[in-house]
Parts: sequence; structure tokens; C-alpha cells
Amino acid sequence: MLPYAAWPWLALVFGLLIGSFSNVCIHRVPLRQSVVTPRSRCPRCLTMIAGWDNIPVLSYVFLGGRCRVCRGPSSMRYPLVEALNGFLYYQLALQNPPGLPAAVRMVFVTALLILSLIDLDHQILPDVITLPGIAAGLAASLLPGAPTPLTAALSAAAGYLAFMLVARAWQMLRGIEALGQGDWKLAAMLGAFLGWQKLLLVVFLASFAGTLVGLAVILARRGGFQHRLPLGTFLGAAGIAVLFIGDPLVDWYRRLLMVA
Repeated sequence: MLPYAAWPWLALVFGLLIGSFSNVCIHRVPLRQSVVTPRSRCPRCLTMIAGWDNIPVLSYVFLGGRCRVCRGPSSMRYPLVEALNGFLYYQLALQNPPGLPAAVRMVFVTALLILSLIDLDHQILPDVITLPGIAAGLAASLLPGAPTPLTAALSAAAGYLAFMLVARAWQMLRGIEALGQGDWKLAAMLGAFLGWQKLLLVVFLASFAGTLVGLAVILARRGGFQHRLPLGTFLGAAGIAVLFIGDPLVDWYRRLLMVA
């Protein structure tokens, strides 16, 4: 039997390891490369990275953020992604006992983290993640604490259709693509995992954050009103936030409506 006090720390270590794998996915999935082979290597000298130089966060610190062979710099993103994923797993372990529901939530946050950064880099949300994500969300509805299977299915369908209708309407009015189909599928994935109420909260938070960033970009004169922002990045970040704080926010809003 796993000592409960050790559970968050084991989750942290596991999260760091999965964070390292997430970096591989972020780099290779958009290029349609295998995430299994070949082993990780320096992008400059192409030297295979030894196991002792691939320890999450620690190897980056010990090597000073450089390749052992060519001394070329490594992106700071690698340890940040590892640390963030480890931190998220640690927090989930504090809120959830060991078991399948906790594991599902961990997979969910890692998938959102990967999708957020892929969309930030390439403005795409790969089907290889979103489509299995929708299926996983529907399957997870059978677990305790999740939306009911009917709610998950309806929320996924509503998220997909709502984003599709907005995209079609904007295409007709302005003649440009506002929401890619990857965004529709990500909305369906979020709806399947979170249910319709939390999906609405995700969309609100993502839109609010995207508006703030968009205004900052315009004020900085780095783009006009047609500057394209990666909505999937904001949806993914908001989805992670709602997984942790969605319940108190929804309860607060319900109490607000009752008072009004």
C-alpha cells in the first residue's frame, strides 16, 4: 500500500519525467515524427543525449543549460515544461488520492500543456492528441467525480458545434478563418472532460486572456487588428486552471445568481 504522505512526492517525480516526454511531443508531433525513436539528441551537433544528461530539470542546471559535447545552448523551455508538469501533478496529488481518477486528470493536464505549446509554436492542434482526448474524456465520464456520460457527450458536441458555428459565421462576414478545426476539437475535448458549465468558464477565461494579450500586442505595435493569436494556447491554459479552481468559481457564480 502506498503511504499517502509519499503520494504527492511520487506524483511530482512522475510529473517531471512525463514533462520531459512532453518536450519530445511538443517538438516532434507537429513534424509528424516518432515520439519514441530516435532518442533525444542535441539539435545542433545531433549527439544522442545520454541518460544521465536527460534527468528532468537537474541535468539542465548541472550542464548550465548547454550541450555536454558542443556546448550549444539549450532552450529554457525544456526545464520549465518539466517543472510545470511536475508541479501540476503534485497539486493534483494533493487534491486526489491515488487511483484512476487522479491518473486521468494528470493525463488531461499534460495533454493540454502539450497542445497549448504546439499551438503557440505552429498554430495547429494535432488530431493525434485532440481526437483520442475526446474519446478519453467520454470514457472518463464513467469514473466518480466526472460529468455523467450524457453530460460529457452533450458538452463535447455542444463545444464542437458552437465553435464551428462561430467560425462559419465569421468566415461569411469577414471572409477570413477565425477558428481552425483544431479549436473545435479541443473545445469538444474540454467539454467531454469538464462538462458544459466548466467549458463555458474555460471559454470565458480564454477569451478574456486572449483579449488582454491581443490589446497588448496592438499597443506594442507588433500587430494590427488582424494579428492571429493561438486560441488553443489560451483554451489549454484556461482548461488547466479550471480543473483546479473551476468548482469554487462555478459555485460562486451560482450563489451570485441566487442573490440577484
